[in-house]
Amino acid sequence: MRIDLMAGATLSAAYPAQSPQPLILVFDSGLGGLTVLEKVRRARPDARYVYAADDAAFPYGGLTEPALVARVLAVMERLLALHAPDLVVIACNTASTVVLPSLRQRFITPFVGVVPPIKPAAAATRSRVVTLLATPGTIARSYTRDLVATYAGDCDVTLVGAPNLARFAEAEMAGEPIDDAVLAAEIAPCFVTLADGRRTDVVCLSCTHYPLLLPRFERLAPWPVTWIDPAPAIARRVVQLLGPVVMAPQDAAPTVLGTFTGGAGLNPALERSLAKRGLETLTVEPMPLVRQ
Repeated sequence: MRIDLMAGATLSAAYPAQSPQPLILVFDSGLGGLTVLEKVRRARPDARYVYAADDAAFPYGGLTEPALVARVLAVMERLLALHAPDLVVIACNTASTVVLPSLRQRFITPFVGVVPPIKPAAAATRSRVVTLLATPGTIARSYTRDLVATYAGDCDVTLVGAPNLARFAEAEMAGEPIDDAVLAAEIAPCFVTLADGRRTDVVCLSCTHYPLLLPRFERLAPWPVTWIDPAPAIARRVVQLLGPVVMAPQDAAPTVLGTFTGGAGLNPALERSLAKRGLETLTVEPMPLVRQ
């Protein structure tokens, strides 16, 4: 059964009237959701925002599915009580594919998830040779393979599960960029040349952390490709659910409240990086992860 990650909850008559300045909560295990936050803020510059990172449990790929469901439900329960958002974006592929059904069953708040962008990749490719770059967990899930079969059945699709890229993106944000050679080796499997001479011309960025490294990917790629980021589609879905801008945005976009469940990595370099992305106010709501 396919999970509709982009659907959001059903907006029924019981749902409160839409706010003229809605509060949107963007949630991830770490910093990857910042790439989604950027696109959503451009689409609704008048909205108020909270960015929530469950960094005490990062990375989610290390948790079993039952543990991940329990963790995200617990964290989300606290976030909803604290901030009462009008809509939540789950800006994490792992949490979207595993936890969204449980979130929608538990809470009335609409949720929008992240879909590996294989459909737009299949529409964009000319060579019909496509790579889906994701975490090993996303690559292993039947949902991802179902998407490939449904939308890219006439393409040669390479699935690359990169074990380190999310961590590399976090390090880059914290002022500790990884060496070019190491990063180039991590993305090298994305670039495939077939026996008939056709080669990869589109790469799907199927982890929200990866666009944080996109300028370096472009520079280190062995040949030019189109990189597909799912964030613009998420922003469009948010506008579909909440409506377009209804208040003229202020000259300066409002700052974003950033909240973390751990906060151990909040060094001065990271705080500067976050401030550049609008997160000028940072808080920590401690929720240590107890591993079984």
